[in-house]
Amino acid sequence: MSGKTILTTERLLLRTWREEDAKAYFQIHQDPKVTEFLAGPFTMKEVNKFIEAMNEHQQKYGYAFWALQLKEREEILGFVGLQVVSFQATFTPATEIGWRLASQYWGHGYATEAAKAALAHGFYQSNLDKIVAFTSPNNLRSQAVMRRLGMKHSPQDDFSHPRLPGDHPLSHCLLYYLEKNEADFF
Repeated sequence: MSGKTILTTERLLLRTWREEDAKAYFQIHQDPKVTEFLAGPFTMKEVNKFIEAMNEHQQKYGYAFWALQLKEREEILGFVGLQVVSFQATFTPATEIGWRLASQYWGHGYATEAAKAALAHGFYQSNLDKIVAFTSPNNLRSQAVMRRLGMKHSPQDDFSHPRLPGDHPLSHCLLYYLEKNEADFF
């Protein structure tokens, strides 16, 4: 499997996943800083399933959580991209934007840079009218990216994640959204 470049930015490539990305993506998921706001680290089996699912999602919808890499390096930094929300909530059906980067790449603007390209793709290539994002109230870094993208918090749509027990510390999620006509950075 070879990764197909979907988007480029000044410093980054967003592409489909390759089998050889699995080891690096597995390592990203072993970092407690990365998994702090996730249900836990991925196993290698879960990594392989994720890679397969994202490439299938790309085939079906024309977008996915793409592998993210610096233009001058082969190793992935993590992912940034779009995915159809796979559960029911007051705001679904919807497409979400998401990102997950290795902690050594935090603070360089990569998530924001790549997410802007992903939003443009969603709005202008996939013709989406609205894109959502959600995270734990304690995940201030992700909320900061959402705000830099111009996304707005929608408190009336905050929800308990249906894949987590109600008493789980990450169950409560804040919902942010951006509508195509409000995206002013393209």
